[in-house]
Amino acid sequence: MLKHPTLDLLGQLGLAGMAKAFAEMESNDDAASLSHAEWLALLLDHEATYRNDRRLALRLRHAKLRHRAVPEDVDYRTRRSLDRRLFETLLAGEWISRHENLAIIGPTGIGKSWLACAMGHKACRDNRSVLYTRLPRLIDELTLAKGDGRIAARMKSLARVDLLILDDWGLQPLDGNARHHLLEILEDRYGQRSTLVTSQLPVARWHQTINDPTYADAILDRLVHNAHRLELEGESMRRPATQTAA
Repeated sequence: MLKHPTLDLLGQLGLAGMAKAFAEMESNDDAASLSHAEWLALLLDHEATYRNDRRLALRLRHAKLRHRAVPEDVDYRTRRSLDRRLFETLLAGEWISRHENLAIIGPTGIGKSWLACAMGHKACRDNRSVLYTRLPRLIDELTLAKGDGRIAARMKSLARVDLLILDDWGLQPLDGNARHHLLEILEDRYGQRSTLVTSQLPVARWHQTINDPTYADAILDRLVHNAHRLELEGESMRRPATQTAA
């Protein structure tokens, strides 16, 4: 008699996790031996899990991570100089809590973007907002947004995200608009949020690719001075196993 009214009430209250657990427990003979307190504890646990899963799914959808990368799948055996202790320390996310930055540097195909996405996935699990984008694409989007009047709203959204992942830093020299947009983004986030960049270029060459000494000093001051560095080296992981080095 109580089954349908209770399920209806749980649904009205938006307790979908509890409703699903209630239905499953009603059909489970073993549940009859549980006390009222144990029943309630199980229902609440299912509701908490349901809400956490939905929250994570929403954060991952908004993050737009390029790869379906998770920390548990990181390959520490591949010869690419990945410091496991450092990477696991970074995964813990204290640097994000302190609003510091991170640079993942290494040759093409070494797994920089994948590792950045694994870091982003962990941040989403930790209930942080994340956004992944390739820097060249972001610059193009901001140029269009400036033309149709959406630039202020777009910049505001970039300033709010807890972890902004800028992939492919330094692929090409920056023009005037790109330098200006990038400086504004980093200025809004400096000391307030964390930024992760991946680059094929060593940090020593970043000043050159920004292509303007004054802007370069300002941009790198806001990005590099409080940045952790994860420097990788080795052959591309995309190379077929049967292919020999050139």
